[in-house]
Amino acid sequence: MDRDHNKSHIFTRRALIIGGLQGALMTALGARLAWLQIAQGQRYKTLADNNRINIKMIAPPRGYIVDRFDRPLAINGQNFRVLIIPEQTQDLATALSSLQKLIPLTQRDIQRIVKQAERSLPFAPLEVKDHLVWEEVSRIEVNLPELPGVFIDEGEVRYYSQAESAAHLVGYVGAANKGDVSSDPLLRLPGFKIGKSGIEKTFDKSLRGTAGAAEVEVNVVGREVRELRKNPGKSGEHVKLSIDMDLQNRIQARLASVESASAVLMDVKTGAVYALASYPSFDSNMFSRGIPFDKWEELQSNPKLPLTNKAVAGQYPPGSTFKLVTALAALEKGVVDNNTTVFCPGHYEYGNARFHCWKKEGHGTVNINKAMAESCDTYFYKLSTELGVDNIAEYAQKLGLGQKLGFELGEERPGLVPTKAWKRARFGETWHPGESIVTSIGQGFNLATPLQLAVMTARVVNGGFAVKPWVAAYVGGKSQAKEQGVSLGFNPKHLKSVIDGMVDCVNSPRGTAYGARIKDKPEFAMGGKSGTAQVKRITREERAAGIKNESLPWIYRHHALFVGYAPLDNPRYACAVVVEHGGGGSGVAAPIVRDILQWAQELNLADSKISPEVDVSVTSDPALRKEDLPLEKAKER
Repeated sequence: MDRDHNKSHIFTRRALIIGGLQGALMTALGARLAWLQIAQGQRYKTLADNNRINIKMIAPPRGYIVDRFDRPLAINGQNFRVLIIPEQTQDLATALSSLQKLIPLTQRDIQRIVKQAERSLPFAPLEVKDHLVWEEVSRIEVNLPELPGVFIDEGEVRYYSQAESAAHLVGYVGAANKGDVSSDPLLRLPGFKIGKSGIEKTFDKSLRGTAGAAEVEVNVVGREVRELRKNPGKSGEHVKLSIDMDLQNRIQARLASVESASAVLMDVKTGAVYALASYPSFDSNMFSRGIPFDKWEELQSNPKLPLTNKAVAGQYPPGSTFKLVTALAALEKGVVDNNTTVFCPGHYEYGNARFHCWKKEGHGTVNINKAMAESCDTYFYKLSTELGVDNIAEYAQKLGLGQKLGFELGEERPGLVPTKAWKRARFGETWHPGESIVTSIGQGFNLATPLQLAVMTARVVNGGFAVKPWVAAYVGGKSQAKEQGVSLGFNPKHLKSVIDGMVDCVNSPRGTAYGARIKDKPEFAMGGKSGTAQVKRITREERAAGIKNESLPWIYRHHALFVGYAPLDNPRYACAVVVEHGGGGSGVAAPIVRDILQWAQELNLADSKISPEVDVSVTSDPALRKEDLPLEKAKER
């Protein structure tokens, strides 16, 4: 009996111990569950969502670039591409061979895609071909039941409606590379394009917009199941330019009459650039789609440099157009007045050296007006010896030469205005008076861009105000125009003397550009100054042998330059044209400036207002309508 009682007591005690242990275990489990579900519930929910939800970045639509009248220059066209999911095909190579019967696809393309599939997840889509035309899209769509794993995806591609006329100004987009350092996550998107040149590059961040995002539910192996939420992001801002594309097209076509040239037309009061052309040009659409290597090599090796924006990056000796600077400096410094005369026998003697005037028989006795109109070199040779190069440089810089002007294009070059200090720092040599002589007529070390020459002209004819050029009128509806109106302090009488010489250069029978005057419409009459910049000096022996500039190889011929303004009574437009290796400025460049200034006045651009709003549906040029994009035309067919 006692034995049974003891056994019962032992059993009860063991049961209590086991029960206590079980209770403690259950309490611990309950506490742990409470900790996980209540205290740490939000943390583990987030971790679970991270396993269940993928966040995909979405590239926003890039902002448009339009001209002053809302004619689109850079817009976003449709980009259809065909993709394939390897796991949905019985055999990837066989599926691609079937697709090859519908669209152009080489064996190398097929091998590339198959190798890419070996390195990718089987359910990840692979791009087979992009930039499909509508006929190709239609053929694929019709045959989709026989093409398992194949589908069409629609994206965007940058399209330039004026691919050649505005290529240097608008620029182009391309894939970001290692050199494009940025914290913007958009740059990590495969195939994302950024501005590489021109306005596309200058205002790239504004044009990009803000990235969007999509929440996509995925299963345990990462395959997308459905889209949960989508934020499209913010579209890029539109950029409106001061350019008139109608005039730009005319100028580009006009420059095509010569081998290589550039032109700038600007408002002398506001600084607005109405046209900025460089010829020859290139098709900017090739870059947005990916330029073939052979075409790139062709552009790179072209001696006429089609990829260079010569209007802002071309640096040339300004030739006799620089006489505006020398004349104004001499008047301002009191070296000459309107009555000061110099006799020109066809050359100028200085020490043991003889400097020739362009007119072999000489100009006779000339004052500043005749020297400007007839471009007498001897007159300016004499002025330079009294002025000195540093005084000439002072006024050249005031007129905008030898420095960047803060223009919106990053390709802008500074040119060069030499001084005594510059030569000492550059060569470790002293300045010689003979160098001042050649500097006075825009030769020697002098270099200027067409944009600088246009600004120089504008600052002379607008009353001596430091006008600054600009081309971006609005970005996202916000004005970008530069403030104008700072006086340079020139004596109005001295400016008038220089301007009178420019008037006679074109409108007097003795003027070098008389043949390029505007004859039919006197109210549009222009003034200007011609220039011929020597590239290769013809030696005395070559002259004796009858060798002339036009008989030299193209690359060694003189540059032809002309700067002009209009109208005469109330100047509003300034224009500069440089024709590379074109010969004489009055015979080659002046007629181009004449045509440009007449067109600008007929279009009355100075009185046309630029609205901050952008409406790309407004266009008078059918070639700029979206329905005329290559893809849209294919749809119609």
